[in-house]
Formats: sequence, C-alpha cells, structure tokens
Amino acid sequence: MRNSLGPLLRRGMVGAFSLASLWAPGGPAAAAPAMPTTSTTSTTSTAPAAEAESLAFTQRYRALQHGGIVRAANSSITCRRPVERSAASCPAAREGRAAANDDNDDFEMFYIDVDNDPNTYNSSRAEVRPPAGARVSYARLYWGGNLRVGEQKPPKDNGRVLIAEPGGQYKEVLADTVVGHRVAHGADAFQASADVTSLVRSSGAGAYTVAQVNVAMGHSAAGAWGGWTLMVAYEKESEPLRHLAMWDGFDPLGAGRDQTVRLPGVKFPEGATGRAGLVAYNGDRGRTGGSLTLVAGGLTTRLANGVNPRDDVLNSTISEPGRTAPGRTPAYPNTLGYDSDVFELDKGLRHGGDRLDFRLVSPRDTAWAGALFVAVDAKR
Repeated sequence: MRNSLGPLLRRGMVGAFSLASLWAPGGPAAAAPAMPTTSTTSTTSTAPAAEAESLAFTQRYRALQHGGIVRAANSSITCRRPVERSAASCPAAREGRAAANDDNDDFEMFYIDVDNDPNTYNSSRAEVRPPAGARVSYARLYWGGNLRVGEQKPPKDNGRVLIAEPGGQYKEVLADTVVGHRVAHGADAFQASADVTSLVRSSGAGAYTVAQVNVAMGHSAAGAWGGWTLMVAYEKESEPLRHLAMWDGFDPLGAGRDQTVRLPGVKFPEGATGRAGLVAYNGDRGRTGGSLTLVAGGLTTRLANGVNPRDDVLNSTISEPGRTAPGRTPAYPNTLGYDSDVFELDKGLRHGGDRLDFRLVSPRDTAWAGALFVAVDAKR
C-alpha cells in the first residue's frame, strides 16, 4: 500500500475536539464532545496545540456497556548500529536477544519507515481488532517521543501526525488537547493525542499506519524513543457488561515519583475478568523495579504477562496476554524505549469490589507515563 501525501492537501483534516469529559456512574458513555470538522488546504496555517510541562492523569473516557477496549500500537524509531563496544548487534537488540542491559542509549537510532512514501521520514503499522459486529464507541490516538538525541527536533510539530486507515491514504491529525512537553533528565519528551472516533468507526478493523511522529534520531545518553497507540472502545451486545475507562497525562517517573490512577464507583463481582493497558516512554529492558500494581477488593496484585515481568513492566515491549497479538509492521520484540502493554486483571478481581487503584513506579529508570485503559466486568 502506498499512502501518498498528495491527496492530503485535497482532503479534510480530522477535526479538533474539546477536552471536557463528564460521566455519571451507571450513565451512558462519555467523552470529549466533537466540534465540526474543519477543511484546510495548508498544513502550515493551523496553530499548534498549547503545551504544558506536566499534565496530571485525567479521565478521558468512561462507559458502562456491553463491549471492551482493543488497541493497536507500534514504535517509530529503532536502532541502526551499536555505539558502545559492549552492546550487541542491532538485529540482536531488536529481537530481544541482546544482553539484559542493552538499551537505546547504546545505539545510534534511526527512523522506522514502512510506507514506501518518499514524503514521510517515519511510519509504522499495526492492526486494531474490534470483534466482528461491534460498533466503535470511542477511539483515541496517542503519540510521543524524545525530540533531543543526536539532533534536536523543533516542538512545533509535536501535535501533528498522519494516519492512514486500512487500505486508505494519509490524513492529518492534530492534537485536540494540551500537549505534554517537558525537558528533563537529558531528554526533550512529549506526548500528544486526538479523538479519531469518526475515522475508526467508518474504517473498522485492520492495519492502521501512523507517520511523521516528531521524534529525533541519533545517539545520546538519554537515548531515542517514540511511538504511537490507538485505543478503541467498542460496544457489542453479546459481550459481558463492562466498565470501560481511559486516562491520560504526562509526567516523568523515577525515584520518588510514581503515578496513581483511581477509578471509584466501579462495582465488579467476585471472579470478574478484566484487562488494563499501559502506554509509557523510555522504559529500558533489564532495569528492574518498574511495576504496575492493582489494588482492588482488598487484594494487591503486581501485574505481569508473558514478556513483562512483575518487576520490569517498562521493558520496551508491545504485548498482549494469552493470545496472538495483533499484527505489526515491523514487529520488533524490543522497541528500545516504547511500551504499550495489556495485562489480565483476573487474579486481582477475584474478591469483587467497588473501586480500582493502579500504581505505576519506576525507581531505577527515568520514564514517562502516557495513558492507561481499563475494561472490567460490571456487577449487575
């Protein structure tokens, strides 16, 4: 598929949306209300989204409905060659065959570009798989990375990416809310996001391509990293009644800096099932201590899956538990600094309860938390 940029200038961009998100327990789904779609003939005439150094984690979407949440994700940059003598080869690092402490600051990093379009300098692809017959309730695209590596990328493009639906052509997406952007710990880090519900609802399941994520290439002590995640909430009457929620924010993690997300007013039965998905940046494989903990119904559970140990969840992986993960191009097991992982919650829900608390810590590794979603069975 060739996702040419030419038609972009002749098509409407994805519209802007407001930040407000309100919900009452037991009520219908709620998310940022849409504003009218705006057409444009120039990608340079639109003012960039406002930026803030720190964004507290805030609920973006919440619903009580029959359905669930799925996601697609991929990294935008990978290694080109090792810089440190002790580092493994780049292919070994990508495949996860390198030493446990090989990470992005051991390599010269370069863009992933899969679309065969000379007008894009980075692009990657991943499948989103809502079940057959499901209706998309809400979809949000998150993207981010490091602007300062061997080169310094200007932040003016932080709030802009391109997305192509399955079999489609690129469309411009602009951040519809404040962009998190902070210079800290040798990095110039950002995360942006936008409501893409209309696009995903009309296009459905399949491989989405995201290009022009504003990340820098090269080598530095902070390392290069970046990627994107598309979260999709769906409704399907034949599936269990579930609490669905998404949060996002942006702030560095590290020693003495953890992130806690609380979801009150969520009644779930004994033996409930559920999943949580986490997006984070600059987690390095092998730097143990990073964990995502669930407190629910009197139980405290450190979450893990087949490639995410309980003491190293920020380990540069894109993963799902227990079944074949959606396809990605490329599908590197080690993303060298980008995490988008899904965890089963079942063991932590077995007593039932009425609230969920998640705590993310990274005491030995400077990382950035970006987004979290939860889908949990509801008590009738």
